Amino acid sequence: MADAQFDPAAVTDEVAEGIEKIRNASTLEELKALKAQFAGAESAMGQASRAIGSLPPEAKKGAGQLMGKLKADFGRAYGLKENVLQAQAEQSKLAAEQVDMTLPIERRPLGARHPLAKLMEDVEDFFVSMGWQISSGPEVESEWYNFDALNLSPDHPARQMQDTFYVKGNQTKDAAGFVGSNLVMRTQTSTDQVRGLINRGVPLYIASPGRVFRTDELDATHTPVFHQCEAIAVDKGLTMADLKGVLDKLAVAMFGEGARTRLRPSYFPFTEPSAEMDLWFPDKKGGPGWIEWGGCGMVNPNVLRAADIDPEIYSGFAFGVGMERTLLLRHDINDMHDLVEGDVRFSDQFVMGE
Repeated sequence: MADAQFDPAAVTDEVAEGIEKIRNASTLEELKALKAQFAGAESAMGQASRAIGSLPPEAKKGAGQLMGKLKADFGRAYGLKENVLQAQAEQSKLAAEQVDMTLPIERRPLGARHPLAKLMEDVEDFFVSMGWQISSGPEVESEWYNFDALNLSPDHPARQMQDTFYVKGNQTKDAAGFVGSNLVMRTQTSTDQVRGLINRGVPLYIASPGRVFRTDELDATHTPVFHQCEAIAVDKGLTMADLKGVLDKLAVAMFGEGARTRLRPSYFPFTEPSAEMDLWFPDKKGGPGWIEWGGCGMVNPNVLRAADIDPEIYSGFAFGVGMERTLLLRHDINDMHDLVEGDVRFSDQFVMGE
């Protein structure tokens, strides 16, 4: 309908259509939209009201009366429906906010999982996603598994009392028949790698997260109990390139896109060649730089021979990272004491951040 015309039949029909839609509206939002459509400035009623001014004087009275009636009918229908929908909305809100005061509640504050346990699970999930197996060996080990099978000679400094917790001093023999002169608290989870080679055979892809124990009496910055995750892969044709690829993927899984690693030549008795693994750390004090993260290398042939595996046929790589160090770097934790003091407020931060 043009602005300059007044069509009583057209405006009456459109108002009747609007009233019918109002009666069928189911939400307040829908109701407001209908008001804009049928009673707004560009609606039929709005245009008809403007057109009255251009009518002959004798026609204006009848037109005005018609428009007054149509507006009253529309407003009445709108108001009734608005009251109904508002009451329904209030009832729905009250029902959603209803509280059963008879239900029991826990008045004591609950604890929170330690972030280190969550980190260990994240590491396990990473290896499982690659098709590796998770392995967990005993924390009390024979010297054979902890030292001899890992190519640590009898006079190696790590076997001295200042580094190792010795549990028993007489001859012991485990289920596999290996004899050790002492039982020790394992100093690395690499012991489980040897067990894996013996019990599972090759090809082998396992990760061994867990607690390890060292006295470290001469280093006040270390704790006697800490956590490691060591991993080993033994198969035909594995190289340092395969090792580097897994390390880079682990870095991304732990620290996000952009994380990367580099290898520096080093020495470990159970790997040859060996390397220190560094992590690129943008938030390093003094500016972005590399931070030592762990050790790695190709499995020493002597370790394979100790598990009765031919190093001429199989090769492998192994690496290990400290879980506490990973957690400190991952969440920018400055004080190592926060990890061991057991303050629930520390753990609560990580629950709220999940």
